[in-house]
Amino acid sequence: MNKLQLLVFAAALALAADQPGVRAALSPVNQRKPAADFAFEDASGKTVTLAKLRGKVVVLDFWATWCHGCKQEIPWFSEFQTRYAAKGLAVVGVSLDEGGWKDVKPFLASHNIPYRIVVGDDPLAKKYAIENMPDTFLIDRKGNVAAVYRGLVDRNDIETNIKTLLER
Repeated sequence: MNKLQLLVFAAALALAADQPGVRAALSPVNQRKPAADFAFEDASGKTVTLAKLRGKVVVLDFWATWCHGCKQEIPWFSEFQTRYAAKGLAVVGVSLDEGGWKDVKPFLASHNIPYRIVVGDDPLAKKYAIENMPDTFLIDRKGNVAAVYRGLVDRNDIETNIKTLLER
């Protein structure tokens, strides 16, 4: 690659990085639907269910180790988990890697992720209508879906929505 091609490539990457992610308005409380529950073990063997997280605001992130946008969001979600856990936030990552824990455990070993990760399955992906990743669901304290992000989230938008839900 010559200098001009490298410069054009770098400019394209910078432009892509500046593109806003998906924004989502919080649904009115009376229009929210219950989030589909599940029971999967996390990396430590403990069962994670949405029912056990009732009372918390949940960021439910569907991701995969091969997904570039997913990996871009992980540091943001890690920061949110650390910053807002004491106020009632729980971030849960649901990996949809075909290789399951065989793919996910090495990824977790090389990344410091402070929130719970589970390996999901096709029935759960269908319940949430996952077609592409990342897909992120913001769930209120009553267990209802308050916002849906289909694609890379807009970091500031989801943080604003998290803070709003934590205040209620």
